[in-house]
This record gives sequence, C-alpha cells and structure tokens, in this order.
Amino acid sequence: MSEPAYYADILKILEILPHRYPFLMVDRVMAFEAGVRLTAYKNVTVNEPFFQGHFPGKPIMPGVLLLEAMAQAGGVYVGLCLGEALANKLFLFTGLDKVRFRRPVVPGDRLVLTVQNVRNKRHLWKMESTATVDGDIAAEGELTAAVMDRELV
Repeated sequence: MSEPAYYADILKILEILPHRYPFLMVDRVMAFEAGVRLTAYKNVTVNEPFFQGHFPGKPIMPGVLLLEAMAQAGGVYVGLCLGEALANKLFLFTGLDKVRFRRPVVPGDRLVLTVQNVRNKRHLWKMESTATVDGDIAAEGELTAAVMDRELV
C-alpha cells in the first residue's frame, strides 16, 4: 500500500509548530491523510547539539529526543487535521504508553516518523507512532496529547 501523496517543507512546518532551533525535530512531511496518518522525516546530523555529550566518541540520539521527534510529527499531523497553526496553542503530552526503543539512531541516519490516528475527541488525541531508520524500528509507542490554548496553560 503506497502513502497518499503530500508534501510540506520546513516553512510549512514552521507555520504549524511553535518549536525552533535547537528543538525542532521535523524536517519535512512526505505523506498526510487527514484523520488517518502522517509520515515525516528528520535528517540526523553530527551537528546536533546533543551529540556533544551523548556520548563523546559514540554519538547516539537520546531516546527522549526520539520521543520528542515522534510527538512533533504528531503535532504537525494534528495541525494539518485541524487546518490551523499551533502557534497560539500548545500541543502537550498527556501520556506515553507501550514505548520501546529498538535500535540506536546515529549521525547520518534519516529518521522516518509515522503517526497514525487511534482516536481523537475534542482537544484530546491518541496516536500510534514509530520512528524508523532504513526500515528498522528505532522507537515505537502510543502517544496521547491535548491541544490547549496557550493562555489556559
């Protein structure tokens, strides 16, 4: 089954997400189907600031940042589904379940981020997410999040 054609470059992502360097973890959206799924990627380079300390001589992307990349892909998915930027809102984690790390992510990898809608009701969203490199799962889990107005947080 092929992915539905869709393309969003970094400028569109910057319209949707409030994140900025060094914390923006999504480079491009490759596929999007409203109410179903999104596929995006992050190019992991040796220039990432976290590699200076994680780990010297053996750079590995921290697991918590893999989860952040998956969550940001979820934020882009929700923003595209809602048809509005999340700049005046916050996309906040409310839970992580069934999280597993399967392989390290290192400089030079292209991290493919996939989120699939499980359900959403009003401002609450539940998604299954995977992060893969060359078709191998690096991380996976269920993400739950809430979209909140900034002034209410």
